[in-house]
Amino acid sequence: MSTSTPEAVKKLVDNMQTDLRSLSMECKKKFPPVKEAAESGIVKIKTIAARKTGILAALKENSSEVVQPFLMGCGTKEPKITQLCLAAIQRLMTHEVVSETAAGNIINMLWQLMENGLEELKLLQTVLVLLTTNTVAHDEALSKAIVVCFRLHFTKDNITNNTAAATVRQVVTVVFERMVAEDERHKGIIEQPPAVQGNSNRRSSSTLRPCAKDAYMLFQDLCQLVNADAPYWLAGMTEMTRTFGLELLESVLNDFPQVFLQHQEFSFLLKERVCPLVIKLFSPNIKFRQGSNATSSPAPVEKPYFPICMRLLRVVSVLIKHFFSLLVTECEIFLSLLVKFLDGDKPQWLRAVAVESIHRLCVQPHLLRSFCQSYDMKQHSTKVFRDIVNALGSFIQSLFIVPNVGNPAIVNTPAGAAGAGGPATAQSGPGAAGVSGGVTPQPAFEYRGTWIPIMTVTVQGSAKATYLEMLDKVEPPSIPEGYAMSVAFSCLLDLVRGITSMLEKELGQSAPQTSPDPAMVQKQSSEQSDKEPGTRAVWVEMVNACWCGLLAALSLLLDASTDETATENILKAELTMASLCGRLSLVTPRDAFITAICKASLPPHYALTVLSSSASTLTNKSFSIQGQNVQIISPSSESHQQVVAVGQPLTVQPQGTVVLTAKNIQCMRTLLNLAHCHGAVLGTSWQLVLATLQHLVWILGLKPGSGGALKPGRAVEGPSTVLTTAVMTDLPVIANILSRLFESSQHLDDVSLHHLINALCSLSMEAMDMAYGNNKEPSLFAVAKLLETGLVNMDRIEILWRPLTGHLLEVCQHPNSRMREWGAEAVTALIKSGLIYKHEPALSQNQRLQLLLLNPLKELSNIVHADIRQKQLECVLQILQSQGDSLGPGWPLVLGVIGAIRNDQGESLIRTAFQCLQLVVTDFLPTMPCTCLQIVVDVAGSFGLQNQELNISLTSIGLLWNISDHFFQRGETIENELDKEEAILEKQAKEKGVPLNRPFHPAPPFDCLWLCLYATLGELCVDPRPAVRKSAGQTLFSTITAHGTLLQQATWHTVVWKVLFHLLDRVRKSSTTADKEKIESGGGNILIHHSRDTAEKQWAETWVLTLAGVARIFNTRRYLLQSLGDFFKAWEVLLGHIQSAALSKNNEVSLAALKSFQEILQIVTPVKDSEKPDALSAVNMPILIDPVTASGPGRPLERTDSLGERLSRYNGAEQIPPPAEIEDSALWWSAWNAWYRIGTDSTKPPTSSEKLAFIPSQPFLTALIQIFPALYQHIKTGFSMDDLKKLGVILHGAVSVPISSDASPFILPSYTEAVLTSLQEAVLTSLDVLQKAICVGPESMQVMYPAIFDQLLLFVEFSCKPPQYGKLETKHVANAKYNQIQLFAPAEWVALNYVPFAEKSLEVVSDLYQKTACHKAVVSEKVLTKIIKTLRMPLSLKYACPSESTWKLAVSSLLKVLSIGLPVARQHASSGKFDTMWPELANAFEDFLFTKSTPPDNLSIQEFQKNEGVDVEVVQLISTEILPFANFIPKEFVGQIMAMLNKGSIHSQSSSFTEAEIDIRMREEFSKVCFETLLQFSFSNKVTTPQEGYISRMALSVLLKRSQDVLHRYVEDERLSGRCPLPRQQVTEIIFVLKAISTLMDSLKKTQPENVDANTWAQVIALYPTLVECITCSSSEVSSALKEALGPFKDFMQPPVTKVQNGES
Repeated sequence: MSTSTPEAVKKLVDNMQTDLRSLSMECKKKFPPVKEAAESGIVKIKTIAARKTGILAALKENSSEVVQPFLMGCGTKEPKITQLCLAAIQRLMTHEVVSETAAGNIINMLWQLMENGLEELKLLQTVLVLLTTNTVAHDEALSKAIVVCFRLHFTKDNITNNTAAATVRQVVTVVFERMVAEDERHKGIIEQPPAVQGNSNRRSSSTLRPCAKDAYMLFQDLCQLVNADAPYWLAGMTEMTRTFGLELLESVLNDFPQVFLQHQEFSFLLKERVCPLVIKLFSPNIKFRQGSNATSSPAPVEKPYFPICMRLLRVVSVLIKHFFSLLVTECEIFLSLLVKFLDGDKPQWLRAVAVESIHRLCVQPHLLRSFCQSYDMKQHSTKVFRDIVNALGSFIQSLFIVPNVGNPAIVNTPAGAAGAGGPATAQSGPGAAGVSGGVTPQPAFEYRGTWIPIMTVTVQGSAKATYLEMLDKVEPPSIPEGYAMSVAFSCLLDLVRGITSMLEKELGQSAPQTSPDPAMVQKQSSEQSDKEPGTRAVWVEMVNACWCGLLAALSLLLDASTDETATENILKAELTMASLCGRLSLVTPRDAFITAICKASLPPHYALTVLSSSASTLTNKSFSIQGQNVQIISPSSESHQQVVAVGQPLTVQPQGTVVLTAKNIQCMRTLLNLAHCHGAVLGTSWQLVLATLQHLVWILGLKPGSGGALKPGRAVEGPSTVLTTAVMTDLPVIANILSRLFESSQHLDDVSLHHLINALCSLSMEAMDMAYGNNKEPSLFAVAKLLETGLVNMDRIEILWRPLTGHLLEVCQHPNSRMREWGAEAVTALIKSGLIYKHEPALSQNQRLQLLLLNPLKELSNIVHADIRQKQLECVLQILQSQGDSLGPGWPLVLGVIGAIRNDQGESLIRTAFQCLQLVVTDFLPTMPCTCLQIVVDVAGSFGLQNQELNISLTSIGLLWNISDHFFQRGETIENELDKEEAILEKQAKEKGVPLNRPFHPAPPFDCLWLCLYATLGELCVDPRPAVRKSAGQTLFSTITAHGTLLQQATWHTVVWKVLFHLLDRVRKSSTTADKEKIESGGGNILIHHSRDTAEKQWAETWVLTLAGVARIFNTRRYLLQSLGDFFKAWEVLLGHIQSAALSKNNEVSLAALKSFQEILQIVTPVKDSEKPDALSAVNMPILIDPVTASGPGRPLERTDSLGERLSRYNGAEQIPPPAEIEDSALWWSAWNAWYRIGTDSTKPPTSSEKLAFIPSQPFLTALIQIFPALYQHIKTGFSMDDLKKLGVILHGAVSVPISSDASPFILPSYTEAVLTSLQEAVLTSLDVLQKAICVGPESMQVMYPAIFDQLLLFVEFSCKPPQYGKLETKHVANAKYNQIQLFAPAEWVALNYVPFAEKSLEVVSDLYQKTACHKAVVSEKVLTKIIKTLRMPLSLKYACPSESTWKLAVSSLLKVLSIGLPVARQHASSGKFDTMWPELANAFEDFLFTKSTPPDNLSIQEFQKNEGVDVEVVQLISTEILPFANFIPKEFVGQIMAMLNKGSIHSQSSSFTEAEIDIRMREEFSKVCFETLLQFSFSNKVTTPQEGYISRMALSVLLKRSQDVLHRYVEDERLSGRCPLPRQQVTEIIFVLKAISTLMDSLKKTQPENVDANTWAQVIALYPTLVECITCSSSEVSSALKEALGPFKDFMQPPVTKVQNGES
């Protein structure tokens, strides 16, 4: 009820009056002044009450007077009166009608009562009422009132003490509450605070408002009192206890933190007074060490005092909680102290209280976070938060270590070693009842012999302390065993819980989200960090600071826990931490916590590499137990570990089997839980989790079944696995959770799913590594789970398909068959279910996905294991049968799989694949997209190329023919579809700005399809097996012929270049490099004909077929091809191929090449495309070569018809050129060049003299030369001298080629027959054609005559000097041993009989010369000279000529030629064009008439005379054709002739003749003619010109010299012969000479003297003595002749002329 309502006021007034009355009554007798005062008071009140309004205000105004009677009443010290007065005063106070003055008076009165020790409780009550109802008491009054309460607290009476204590507490609170209220009132008013002068004055409270000032003074004095100093404000204090002071400080700090935070004066007090005070009071605790001897310290150490220490810790807790932000540095000190108090050498109670204090901090995560920000994250600052956590860890560890009494300092152990390494310890779990006989054991920790019970200390999340609340205890309490451990344990759990819940909340605020998606978390945390920078950094730092300590402690506790609930809590904490680290993407700590759980799941000391490697990285960061001297106790006995399973380890363990305990299973469940609930943040730690699960699954004997789910039951190692019933019931549950775990992968986000897949893959890699090299059953856990994960994530299969199948494909390559089989099973199952799954959008719309799904099927093709390929092909068959019609864009892949055959795969696989292909070709060609037809072609091609099964190769060539038929029949449809597709592709390519990439682009797509077919057949045409080559070649040329009409004209370009020429290139290459080894037999019993018994010969057949095929296409499609742009280039290339074939060192190929040459030169005419391609019969021009049959034994070569017929045929051909022939001279010239190259190279002699050099065959050369005349008809207009020279080289070369001795009987006529071989005939024909062409050709052509002469003359030389073919040794045909051909001996080469050829050539020369002697070119090129020069050789050889006919022909030709040539020569004498001829002619005469060769012995006299007749004929020619025209002839020549005639007429004898033959052999007739001619010329009277005179002089000179010689010899012989008469002929000769001398003398007489030069006279006179010598001769005939000779000398005898002197006679 309010005190200001009228009713309340009336009641107050009434009560006041009643009280005053009562007072006056009581004091009437003893204290009259009081009575009077009371009475006047009544009056006063009545007066006030008489007013209508403002009664209370008036009361307050006059309160001093109103209160006065009561104060006086109290002064009486009468208990009854005092009580009455105090009650009345309280009533007034309650109604707030006491003024400030009145209040002061009241307080003074109370002070007196207190001094007198009266009514203490009532007194306290009054103070309380006074101070709580209003704020009139201030400053001095207030302080006095407070002191009253304090003084009462220290009385002897217990009740008073306690009441006073309570009152003091309340009063202190009131003072501060007033201040708070005052602040509230002034909140709106902004004041300008005066500038604060540095707080040097302790009492500088001038800036504060009244209530605040009171509070300030009060607090300041409390600090003074606790510090045992005199108070400034609370005057009159007599005593004080520290404990009470600390309690008061704590309550103020705890209840009014905002006062200290808002007013800097108060903050100053905190900093300057409270903190130093606390630190000072803490000192005994800090210095004190339990067990340290007093002697060691110089001064006695004050012992820690429980009540103060405990209260200090409470104050510290409050300071830290509320004023951390103000007192950062101070808190750092406090926290460090707290950590120190946990040390082992502090008293047990101190450690307990410290742990409780730390627990208080641990339940305030925000505070922990501030620590982390303020200390751990600053440089050069204590890492306080980390220290706290580590201290807890060390504390827990230290509890397990029993100090070794005698020897305190043993060893420092890093926490990691103690925590991570120990074996799992005793554990009561499900089924423990059986062991412990129904009594539930007390929950406890046990580690290495130390047993510590667990007590329930607090409700989780609140730090309800036990010992910090013992404010009434003075002595330190005894701490029960296990209490500190339990609190520390709670600290850890609360720490983890607090941090995680706060983080969850913050992350939750940043974005409310349902499933933890790490990618999102990352994003948010980054956004958040923009908003409040460093939030994430703080979290990271917190986790980094605490995880090591937490992990060490939790691992140790987990190891030691024997209670299922405790274990559960520890595991939960580890799991929470792992998840937290995961969310913050702190990989190392996350992995560390997970590793700890994993290790706990596995049997002790289980060797698992994944875990040990990560554990080792942790133990390196050792967390030392702070400064403890510890001794590690040996591991606890495993006595109360409840074993629930025994199994086979997956890795090789030192012990054979391993055991699992209930705790292991519990940990395993936590692990499953972790994976299930926090899969999203596990990231790379999936590896650890799954590795551990894999091992546990293995030990428990779970095996994968269909779809990858694990089922209990072990097929192989049955007996070694022992499971207790407890586990048997658990197993299905575990198996189920495992399956659910992978099913739940469908809820993971994509990144996490990838981590899961990666982890499974690397697990599987390990399993694969383990399964290498041993046939132990492999662990299929990972493969099975990959399959399972794939199957449940089919809706987003795209994102995991690649890594998933990529890894399974690796598994498929594993050598262990069981592992491999599962890999293949998984891949094929995934592909099949992927294709069947109802995807959104459907597969038919989502082409990319379909291809993705089918891709692994293709990848399986790269695996060599047959079982895998078998599975793959079975899968293909199933897909074809179930989804063949809907494969659509998947066709290329499926076909790729069918076509991925390799030779090393064995027949059965190839057969299976081929079945698939046949199914496709027969059933699916019409339904598959036309774009795939090309792939079908390629695949069929690859089956053709495999070499395991010849029949499959041949069948597949058949399939290609079927496919080409399909193209042909459905051509339009296919073309339209391909064109549509092409348009789309081109558009895409244009958008991307890349060229369209397709084979044979830019041909139209349908044509490309054909081209691919051709190219595939082309590949088969170069297969190593002859049968395949042949079949493919026939098919290729047939399809081009049959369906070529479908191709666009432009595509023919590609056919020519990319198909035909490419094929030719390859065949050529293979043929030239083919092996020459003999093939024994063709496999089985097939015999091989000797013409095909080497690879080279088999390739030759292919080459022949291919070249012929291409040439035929060129011929039949000539018009089409010529309309293409680069026909000329193609023509060149084709000629190149013909050339290389013709030059191949194989007679079959080279001859066939020439046939193709003839075919394309259309020596057979072309046919129009309209006509059937086989109509080759329409021939206008003869095929030049009669088919040259392979010359085998016993088959004589067919002789070609005679030259004349042949030539007339050409001329005929010339007159009627086929009208359709496109005369393109470039083509013909190109052909000529090719012909020239073939000719040059094939007739070029081998450089080395090896016996094995290749020498072209005669039929080949014949064919080659026979091509020329036809070719020449087309190029004659431009045929130049150079060309003629080139031709000459070839003709010469061709003729020079020898023949092998085994072929010679069929080529050569028998040696005696003088006939030409067909080759020689062809050569002459060629020259004949040329000569005729020149003859009718223009003037310009006639300059070629000399060249033709040169060529013919070369051939003429062959008669005496057969051509040498390189350095090859040729045998004369007669010596060649072709009668006994030795097998394998290199063929001997036989030189042909060139005589008939040379003689024929000579005839042609003389005929030709007769026609052309006067021709300008013939004259200027000195043809006559050349003829003479050439003839000189047979003439000089004469009898030494190989054939006698030769020199005879040579002489007759010479005579014939000279008879025409000499007149021409004379005609041109002045031009000097014949100057060189004369010496040649002279030499020719000389060599012939005086030959060095002797006639054969068997030469008959008739023959000899005949020959002499020839000689005489020559001399006659000289006398008729030369000497008469001496003035036109060079005189040296005439001189030579004279000398020769001279020599002829003085023929000396030869001793070899028989007497009988002398006359004849001496060629008397010849000598005579010579001499006569000589003389006849000497006595020429018609000497009219100096020239003639000169000739006479020469003749005379010769005659005289000759006479001199004869006479001399005669005289000599006569003298030597003695009695014997000289031989007849010598006598005849001398008589002849003597007669000649006399004749000479006569002519000298008649001649003009000036005609005779001095030289002649001298010679004539010189004769005289010799004649005189002859006088002694015995022969009468000689004597008479001598007389006649000597007689005429007298006419020339004269007296000597006088010397001429001084110019006078």
